[in-house]
Amino acid sequence: MSWTEEYQKRVVTAAEAVKAVKSGDRIFLTGNCSVPTTVLAALVDRAQELENVEIDQALTIGSANYVSPEMEGHLRVNTMFISHNTREAVHAGRADFTPVLLSEFPLLFKDKHLPVNVAFVHLSPPDEHGYCSFGVEVGLSKSAAESAELIIAEVNDQMPRTLGDSFIHISDIDYIVPVDYPLPELAMGDGKPSEKVEKIAQFIAELIPDEATMQMGIGAVPDAVLKYLYDKKDLGIHTELFSDGVIDLVEAGVITNNKKTLHPGKIIAGFILGTKRLYEWVHNNPLIEFLRTEYVNDPFVISRNHRMVAINSAIEVDLTGQICADSIGTKLYSGVGGQLDFIYGASRSKGGVPIIALPSTAKDFSRIVPTLKAGAGVVTTRNHVHYVVTEYGVAHLYGKTIRERALALINVSHPNFREDLKKQARELHYI
Repeated sequence: MSWTEEYQKRVVTAAEAVKAVKSGDRIFLTGNCSVPTTVLAALVDRAQELENVEIDQALTIGSANYVSPEMEGHLRVNTMFISHNTREAVHAGRADFTPVLLSEFPLLFKDKHLPVNVAFVHLSPPDEHGYCSFGVEVGLSKSAAESAELIIAEVNDQMPRTLGDSFIHISDIDYIVPVDYPLPELAMGDGKPSEKVEKIAQFIAELIPDEATMQMGIGAVPDAVLKYLYDKKDLGIHTELFSDGVIDLVEAGVITNNKKTLHPGKIIAGFILGTKRLYEWVHNNPLIEFLRTEYVNDPFVISRNHRMVAINSAIEVDLTGQICADSIGTKLYSGVGGQLDFIYGASRSKGGVPIIALPSTAKDFSRIVPTLKAGAGVVTTRNHVHYVVTEYGVAHLYGKTIRERALALINVSHPNFREDLKKQARELHYI
């Protein structure tokens, strides 16, 4: 039987496909800008017939009515990264959160810590050999999908065909739901950055050497940094994700990847978050290799890139250098993501530059604090931290005593809080 005949045999409607889901099943849901919305909507429509179906995911973009109160007892989300569309449900107890390093997320499924009954994935149309690409979200999805007993795939005419370890043959798919709709877009640099963000970006740019390989986390600061790099030479990319800003630096000849010590000549990533421009740019682009996150985010793989620069954000930093990035006190906010993977990987890199960046204040509160809030999660430990950057400068903490750290962090805090921070540091016997 030819692959085209196999393809046609597997084509069903979304409603027909989700009939394969049984009560008590665990579903892996492809996320980021690749949520298979047609199949997911069909599952929501059928939810009242089901009991105790678990949906495992990371960050998802778009609406999330599958975590609405009406789904209780029928569908329950277990998320490994709390995005804005699931946060209220997690806080209300209608959804669960499982902490895990991004590098280990796919291994939860691959190694059967969370055995998957059904995977919902979102793919490109097949090529002439019958292979579909996972498109804009490869890293978190491929291993999880391969570990599932059953795969339900939306095959979208508008999903780009991305290259690397990104393919699945139609013979490995159980149900195919053909769709044709635009992917959701996330403009990372949407709007003019604040003056704080601009200053932070400028300080970070000064830390980035020529021939560096870069990782950029999610947020305004990593995106703003890109526009201050046009005087750099032969930069490379090894990152869990990137967005539209990379395109301009490639076209300007700044990002060449030529001096990378691992995968020279290639941009390495697990997934992308961006706009239609980015989706069109990555389509069949041999410059970019999408690989599994358990490889891309492995700190010991990352460390093989010389001059590895990692740029990540924080919610608050205490005077010893502990970094909270996933909660506000006891209230869970996001997740560890790839921060520790890349901070540690960059710290082990020859000439590496691990950076935590944050504005000095949030509303009227200092984000540099004597001690973290009660119950706050430590994402990057005081043992891993190297550079902390605010709009007031750079605090270099690695190899420094608690006294030196406290003074350095106070120096990059907002001036309105420095005297109080010094007073509390003395009370804590830090200085």
